[in-house]
Amino acid sequence: MNIMVTGAAGFIGYHVARRLLERGDAVVGVDNVNDYYDVSLKEARLAGLRAYPGFAFHRVDLADREALARLFEQARPDRVVNLAAQAGVRYSLQNPHAYVDSNLVGFVNILEGCRHHDVKHLVYASSSSVYGNNKKLPFSVADSVDHPISLYAATKKANELMAHAYSHLYGLPTTGLRFFTVYGPWGRPDMACFLFTKAILEDRPIDVYNYGKMRRDFTYIDDIVTGVVRTLDTIPRPDENYVPERPMPETSSAPYRVYNIGNHRSVELNYFIELIERGLGRKARKNLLPMQPGDVEATYADIDALQRDVDFRPNTPIEIGMERFLEWYCGYYGVGDSASRRTLKA
Repeated sequence: MNIMVTGAAGFIGYHVARRLLERGDAVVGVDNVNDYYDVSLKEARLAGLRAYPGFAFHRVDLADREALARLFEQARPDRVVNLAAQAGVRYSLQNPHAYVDSNLVGFVNILEGCRHHDVKHLVYASSSSVYGNNKKLPFSVADSVDHPISLYAATKKANELMAHAYSHLYGLPTTGLRFFTVYGPWGRPDMACFLFTKAILEDRPIDVYNYGKMRRDFTYIDDIVTGVVRTLDTIPRPDENYVPERPMPETSSAPYRVYNIGNHRSVELNYFIELIERGLGRKARKNLLPMQPGDVEATYADIDALQRDVDFRPNTPIEIGMERFLEWYCGYYGVGDSASRRTLKA
């Protein structure tokens, strides 16, 4: 197939594009390569993708309606995986307009491109942040997500609603994936595993919010990619069992689905930090702080629906995933003492 992957220079986009290329698909990579974080890391990811003959890259901002429309006309993708977005809960407190431009304006431009060029399936990134301060664990796609506590979360909820409108009005098959704390090699420098590893290696203190008691459903990148690709290959159809009098958020009388995609295990932040300490053979200097606005105490994914529909079964424990991340980080940046790094599986 000919598949457009937006956010191809990003963490998840890079890995998804590579998996598709490895199985023989042609990939049209799209990214604006902005400076939200280290551009050289994005360029290194793109360099890896350019090694595949089936990869074509286009530097386009999704908010540029005309440029994106021209790209759809030129590329004529069979399917689209939209992973381009302004990410980060905390940054949304500082620069809200970036989220409107990328996550709302950019997304409607993607929907319009899919609508006008007979795209067979749009898979797009939502987020576990849509659950807000939901205290019911694990988070289920049947739960209400009407009370976001950050603008980032609100834009992701809006994406789900926008996608449903296009599925209903134009018959465009869409699937939203609510990602739960994705980590692994080639990750984002603003994520905890990156920030903590860098600080510990440089003997700098790390900010630990909620005194390390927060819990996250950390999900390894390879498991995420498997779920994304299997979902892309499974085009949703209208749910024959949908009852308008008792509507369910995750399904519809339109060709529309929303799923959680996580590891189905909630890990305390203190243990996550302990794994980095063990892997590097160094202790962290912790600056213990209270909860920060926009953060949630715990995330935990109910993934039954994705298991049922695409046989999604994450199989990477946090101990193995962090070992792989630390090995990549120290190798890529040429830091750390490999002799002092220890296995985390014990």
